[in-house]
Amino acid sequence: MAMLNAQPKDLAQHVLEKLQHSRLYFDIPPIGVLEDLFECLFFTSMQTEESDLVKVTITLIDPDNPDPRPPRRIVAERWSCIKFDVPLQMTIKALVKLSKASDPSSTSLAVYHDRQGKLFIWGMIDQAIHYQSFLNYESESGSEQPGLFQVSINDIGTLNVLFDYELLATLKQNKLIPRYLDVFTIGPISKILKANAAHLKDELKSFLLDSHAGEHFEDWETFMDGIWIQAISRLLLRIQNYRHGGAILITDEHDGIDIKYAVRYDRLKHAISNYAKETVNHYMAEMQIDEHLISGKRAISKHRYLEESRALLAKQEIADEIKGCISFLASHTCVDGVLLFSRDMVSQGFGGVLKTRRMPKRIFVSSAATASPKSLVAVDPGHFGTRHRSMIAYCWNHPGSLGLVISQDGDIRAFYRIEEKLVMWENIKTQQFLKSNKLRRRN
Repeated sequence: MAMLNAQPKDLAQHVLEKLQHSRLYFDIPPIGVLEDLFECLFFTSMQTEESDLVKVTITLIDPDNPDPRPPRRIVAERWSCIKFDVPLQMTIKALVKLSKASDPSSTSLAVYHDRQGKLFIWGMIDQAIHYQSFLNYESESGSEQPGLFQVSINDIGTLNVLFDYELLATLKQNKLIPRYLDVFTIGPISKILKANAAHLKDELKSFLLDSHAGEHFEDWETFMDGIWIQAISRLLLRIQNYRHGGAILITDEHDGIDIKYAVRYDRLKHAISNYAKETVNHYMAEMQIDEHLISGKRAISKHRYLEESRALLAKQEIADEIKGCISFLASHTCVDGVLLFSRDMVSQGFGGVLKTRRMPKRIFVSSAATASPKSLVAVDPGHFGTRHRSMIAYCWNHPGSLGLVISQDGDIRAFYRIEEKLVMWENIKTQQFLKSNKLRRRN
């Protein structure tokens, strides 16, 4: 559960406890350093530079030993540290000025503390673009991250603390969020979305029977669920970035909806299906080549290499197509109203007005992705804004409909009726945060 009335010192205490109960190869800074770090970043987030909000990422990293355990193989896109000739005292003013030269999508500022606990900025770290691409499901892999942890200013009063690819916590104004609900992986929403992908699974099953008869569908079902969920997560992330707010409704019941811009767009669905097929083709071609080499045969058919290359290129092209589809659909939410999808994620139009007005007397906020009875807390739906109330009313009166509302500040809430309760989930995980092996609990 989120902690209300939280301050930067509460975030510092939470991060310290997380680090102290884990296995690390770095020295853990004292609580005073963490408090000063988060307080400085928190107040920096309330500043502007050339009328723009300040967005910046810092990495806590020791300048005397920035890379204590380098991998055996250094990949070309791995990060590096570029030192300033003269380190700067870490102040709000310094962070604001440097933010213009350190776009969080491509770089972070290298920060550390001296023996007296004073924080200073000693350089910059490059190649962060690959990290962000992986978090946003736009690449299949990402290199390890430098330093002890990263802190990003994402909005006014909003700090994200990450270790490798694991989110340690978020401070959002006065609310400390220790974790986000993974509703797309487990629980009722996950089951709905995976069921909505049934047509894609049927297509893949037929493809395997026709083209790769020895391959079992069960080995690929999880993969198909994964890319389906990734597409939805990426769509939500793109909508968040617009800072306009928006709403998505997934339903096959279109009564009670006035669509201003009716249009049928099914390219995303077909692109996902084609991506899965070419992924199978590429995998099978690689396996055939590997098996041939293991068998000790010297000659390999040119056709096998050509097929492996063709499938890889096709997969990359379709990945770009999916990216374009997601951008196209996300832009539709910049018009006031609902972006409407049928359950197979075919867009039916945008600018939709939900005309259903009958509201439940109360809704239930779930603190768990599974929406177990113990996790539900009753609240008055009248406390929410117009966009949320419209979605609540529609999902209450049309069971089986899934509503997603994105606020202007980026918060995402999901609505779904379970029997006689309209359940709402908030603090929903959209990025690809992964558990770090470096943060394993001690026995």
